[in-house]
Amino acid sequence: MPKHKKHNLHWIKKTLELNENHNWKSQPGTKIFVAGRGAVRFDVPGNWYFEPKDESFCWRDRKPPDDDCCLEVSYKILPPADWSEFPLLPLLKKIVKDDSRQPIERGEIIQLKRQTARVVWTQIKFIDPVEHREAYSRIGIGLGSSVQCSITFDYWVDDTERLVPVWDTVLNSLVLGLYIRDPRAGFALPD
Repeated sequence: MPKHKKHNLHWIKKTLELNENHNWKSQPGTKIFVAGRGAVRFDVPGNWYFEPKDESFCWRDRKPPDDDCCLEVSYKILPPADWSEFPLLPLLKKIVKDDSRQPIERGEIIQLKRQTARVVWTQIKFIDPVEHREAYSRIGIGLGSSVQCSITFDYWVDDTERLVPVWDTVLNSLVLGLYIRDPRAGFALPD
């Protein structure tokens, strides 16, 4: 029986100087996050702590254990197909129904349509089992251009006013499947 190699993935952070006439644009106070050469792209607060994980990327307002929130995203490249009818709404409902945090409140499901993507998201309220505080979790699924992404954002109820604009910025700037040939220039590959 063949042995399977265990991959020890290590992320390498590399800073590139942008071309003088680059095409990157972001909201003031944010940084642009791009994964998979453009499979997923959105804006995040520029001063947040970034932590890559094995299968996802995570941002926090401060380095743990002093953080008050966690924004996490993962994505998958899907095989070429017509994904326009994939049932995102029932999938999100199932995710919320199966949530192990025993939600005490469930929000309505919001549906967003973009030129090349569909996004559904909702919010649950739960009691954090460690700190015994009320917290929200926003859960979103995006699908477009044969890319599926999952985004979660957990934060304390007390921080709602400060952190909801972060969620709004992430969703408003979310782009799926717009591949970038040269990151220093920021121009997308032609279709």
